Amino acid sequence: MSQDSKDPIAAHLALSFAALDRAVHDPQLRASAREIAATIIAALRSGNKLLIIGNGGSAADAQHIAAEIVGRYKQDRPANAAMALTTDTSALTAIANDYGFEQMFARQVAGLGQPGDVLLALSTSGRSLNVLAALRTARERGLITIGFTGKGEALAALCDHFLIAPSDDTAIIQQIHLTVAHGICDEIEQAMMGEVLRK
Repeated sequence: MSQDSKDPIAAHLALSFAALDRAVHDPQLRASAREIAATIIAALRSGNKLLIIGNGGSAADAQHIAAEIVGRYKQDRPANAAMALTTDTSALTAIANDYGFEQMFARQVAGLGQPGDVLLALSTSGRSLNVLAALRTARERGLITIGFTGKGEALAALCDHFLIAPSDDTAIIQQIHLTVAHGICDEIEQAMMGEVLRK
């Protein structure tokens, strides 16, 4: 029996640590994260909003990120506009029932998205059909598109900005996505708080 099978928690922590260490030392990932933060800050300053989508664990991450931006991350400040399109069960089930699962996010983007808004798509595989459909709709409507993945050329082709987590393990990809997203939330909050303090 291997050491990993004897202690799966320690094994997972070691894999997580190794992936986060790769992320910390990946200049392309850090540069992408800074570009993404700057893009979202510019949109919020212009009165636009951030829409966030994903399936499964990424749906939970979408909700988490939106809460950090609308509520607060670390500091009391004015609310910013962000919405997870993963939380309205009536809309999700009606759209899936009437138009098909593939359209559950695209239809919401079509109804809620405006030119200059940002769509952040979380997809560990980069192949989720409903995520790809939403990105296509966002592009058609003049939204800025951002993708977080672990792989997936199809997703990259539809994104103005793109971040790849350095792992092929779904759970660890999601951990890196949320860790990077927290850093982006911090940068957004500091930038928006700076404006409040200058007024």
